[in-house]
Amino acid sequence: MAGQKAVMRELLRTSGQTYAAEAGIRLADTPQPLYRTLVLSCLLSARIRASVAVASARALYDAGMRGPRQMADASWQQRVDALGRGGYRRYDERTATQLGDGARLVLDEWGGDLRRMREQADGDVAALKGLLRQVPGLGPVGADIFLREVQDVWTEFAPYLDAKTLQGAERLGLPQKTAGLLRLAGNEQPGVLAAALVRAALDRQLAQDSIDRAAGRARS
Repeated sequence: MAGQKAVMRELLRTSGQTYAAEAGIRLADTPQPLYRTLVLSCLLSARIRASVAVASARALYDAGMRGPRQMADASWQQRVDALGRGGYRRYDERTATQLGDGARLVLDEWGGDLRRMREQADGDVAALKGLLRQVPGLGPVGADIFLREVQDVWTEFAPYLDAKTLQGAERLGLPQKTAGLLRLAGNEQPGVLAAALVRAALDRQLAQDSIDRAAGRARS
């Protein structure tokens, strides 16, 4: 079997990208990219392919729903149509409602700026999860996704490697402890590491390919 460091290197080489980056979000500690990541987390938390969630997040952005005010001001049908263009059809009507309600909550509770949510949590992961779960459509799974994605800019919550990331590590034959995974990942950001491990958890073939490539390079 290939060495763990080689497997990690192959995984990061092919899958080392956050879902936010895949959706075209240049994540920073500023209102719009944080809100777009919140929307993406809501979409990813449904039982639907990640590629469809990413495409739908892009479609909402392209339709002008780039911040909570624009999302709240858009009609329900405009949200449904944008989600449909992204391929998000199974849950489009319910999700369109949740996105509108969530946008209004973000405006009312945090003035449209999720950095106020961060301040309210004051570095407490459990507190932040509780605040996130107030957002319609963002349950425990969505809260985990958001934390994984933003941890490189909200560094007080890093490293955040949850059960889904550890599932990916197990499939790859990698350590089940955060310290061991960080050591294998070297200088890679925790958010990128988390996203790569989640992809391995969701895609058995991707995980096996990383193992096989690492073994092939070791033999060559």
